[in-house]
Amino acid sequence: NMLLQPQFGLFFWTLLLFIIFFLLLRAFAWKPILKALDEREKKIAEALKAAEIAEQKAKEIQAKNEELLKQARIEREKILKEANELKNKIIEEAKANAQQEAQKILQNAKQQIEQERREAIAEIKTYVGDLVIEVAEKILRENLKNDAKQVELVKKYLETAKLN
Repeated sequence: NMLLQPQFGLFFWTLLLFIIFFLLLRAFAWKPILKALDEREKKIAEALKAAEIAEQKAKEIQAKNEELLKQARIEREKILKEANELKNKIIEEAKANAQQEAQKILQNAKQQIEQERREAIAEIKTYVGDLVIEVAEKILRENLKNDAKQVELVKKYLETAKLN
């Protein structure tokens, strides 16, 4: 029987020690534990909030990056189009300049050929003039010698002098 019912003194001291231990735990352990748990809960809530803010910022940055990439692509296409147009313009200008140069060279060649032709004609005229004088001179010499020979000689020189 006694084993089942503890004595009042043992019960009292056990209860007193439990209350003292409970108060000590409450004063020195539970408050710091609860405070630490509360602080941890606040830190977790702040971390979650910071993570949400960071995720939102990451989405905004990604949207900005996509917009920047889109603008960069548009700008690249514009630059390539302008470069292509400039290339075509330069090629057309080069072709036009080449045609003008070819025309100038052709015109100069024609002028030079015409000049050389005139000079050749003048030279031929001079040569023919000298030849006519020479023939006339020979005719006069022969004329002084013989009349029949003179006619024959003039005919002969005229036949050989036909250059035109």
